[in-house]
Amino acid sequence: MDDDLWMRLLYLSLLLLAVGGWVFVEFRQRLGQTLRLAAAWGLIFLGVIAGYGLWNDIRPDLMPRQAVVEGGAIEVPRGPDGHFHLTLEINGTPIRFIADTGASNMVLTREDAARLGIDPDGLVYLGEARTANGTVRTARVELPMVQLGPYVDEGFPAWVNDADMFGSLLGMDYLRLYRVEIDGDQMILRR
Repeated sequence: MDDDLWMRLLYLSLLLLAVGGWVFVEFRQRLGQTLRLAAAWGLIFLGVIAGYGLWNDIRPDLMPRQAVVEGGAIEVPRGPDGHFHLTLEINGTPIRFIADTGASNMVLTREDAARLGIDPDGLVYLGEARTANGTVRTARVELPMVQLGPYVDEGFPAWVNDADMFGSLLGMDYLRLYRVEIDGDQMILRR
């Protein structure tokens, strides 16, 4: 070990001794309670670290993702909320959609439109859409490149919703480009 590492170790040891000494003097009357509290916080800290370390292992169960399988079919597992979620690359930016066979068009939230470089405040909202939440204003945009797995579509029309939405919707204008099958908890898209 070099001198710099020894100096750091000495510094950290002195810091730990100072903080530990203060804690001992401050809480010596309630040392048992303090130790229990420290153990509880230590376990919470270890739990957070374990969850962070295991996130890549448990994420597929919590947030399932689509996969391209042999033959170019795209398999989309049903999410825990009961919906099928797809991630499309629009101009190289991944946008998460909810497959909605009740929606006519591809509808972007204001936030997703902004992520794509579209200024939602600068759009002209001439269209109207009737939703379960009432009538909302919409603005038509054209997306230069939309990609799902190996399939690329250019100049695809979409609508930006002026109202608050819980997520962008992938309606029938896009889904009709595929043969859609639902087999249990899996949606399969083929071209």
